[in-house]
Amino acid sequence: MKIVIANTSHIKYVSLICETIKISADVRGTGIAERSVEYITTKIRNDNAIIATHNNKFAGFCYIETWNDKEFVVNSGLIVHPNFRNQGLAKKIKTKILDYSREKYPKAKIFGITTGLAVMKINYELGYHPVTFSELTNDEAFWNGCKTCSNYDVLVRTDKKMCLCTGMLYDPNNEAKISKQKYSSKVLNRLKKIKQALFLNKKKK
Repeated sequence: MKIVIANTSHIKYVSLICETIKISADVRGTGIAERSVEYITTKIRNDNAIIATHNNKFAGFCYIETWNDKEFVVNSGLIVHPNFRNQGLAKKIKTKILDYSREKYPKAKIFGITTGLAVMKINYELGYHPVTFSELTNDEAFWNGCKTCSNYDVLVRTDKKMCLCTGMLYDPNNEAKISKQKYSSKVLNRLKKIKQALFLNKKKK
């Protein structure tokens, strides 16, 4: 398995990357925003993506976004092809892109938002902490990227204060407080269920 900074030689995989993201969004039904071929291609051309391949077959992907004049960095669009799941690849990609983000943007706060408990677990173990949305970027363009998510109406109804996604932040300015920690599935699973009960019930009314 090769996990590297994506370059122009990997543009041939872009359509498959977008298709895999779309299928995963349809299956999960929430928490995944679709991205266009043009958008993913730009990320690759700008050296802002990590890709995993095996024997020249696409295996996984994640990209970097910057906000608030590079004050914030997002590791977004994490996807693993179905043929390579349940092998620990997602964590390897997340670890690689976190290290790359810290190297490329050493002063930036790194964050992500997700409904996936598996991604929350990985983030938690890498030193991310759950935070409120008010601690993340206020750049409207970032939140507009959520429009293709099926639960965007929840974000709108709460004035972008919260959603079914959980925000998680890695702050290099507090590295003394950052430590790899044991994951509590009960806590985050309970948080997810509370959000679903609160917001989805309102949606039905």
